[in-house]
Amino acid sequence: MKTIILIGANGKMGQAALTGLGKHKIITAGRSADSYDFQVDITSEASLRKLYEDVGHFDAVVNTVGVCEYANFTEMTEEQWMSTILSKMMGQINIVRIGQEYIADKGSFTLITGILNTKPIPFAIADATTSGAIDTFVKCVAFEMPRGIRVNSINPTVLEEAWDVYGEMMPGFEPVPGRLVGKAFERSVDGFITGQVIFVDA
Repeated sequence: MKTIILIGANGKMGQAALTGLGKHKIITAGRSADSYDFQVDITSEASLRKLYEDVGHFDAVVNTVGVCEYANFTEMTEEQWMSTILSKMMGQINIVRIGQEYIADKGSFTLITGILNTKPIPFAIADATTSGAIDTFVKCVAFEMPRGIRVNSINPTVLEEAWDVYGEMMPGFEPVPGRLVGKAFERSVDGFITGQVIFVDA
């Protein structure tokens, strides 16, 4: 049994991740102090460091959150770009950059991206760009991680459980069940792969 910090456990993607991580000890973290074991804001270095120090020993970090702004490229403001970059890109990079100081030997980090960097849709340029950046990050940083630490990303298409929210934006896409995405998280945490982008698509 591993001790896993799951960031965003209450969201649709967090619930999907949980289906594949049930045999482990799960410590939940998120923005709301009332909804999780620990409060964390991934856009804040101090908040991430406090999370790791408060938890103590852990073997894996699984992140399922990242705020993205949606707008037509010609209308996207710098503020909207930076909001997405600071959360979905730098927030996740800092999960690993700071977390590698605290995680157990041979631990793992699993980050979240999304299919839109390979199958773009309107209004999602910031999401697609930052997803692509994180997929590249895990491929490259895996060569530099100390102490046998692994890092991967999960790149899923839209979930069946979230189709009512995102389906209208994604005509022609086939949603996948959360349990299938959960298997990808399980593979990342319980396997030995590193530097891999695990695609989950129909």
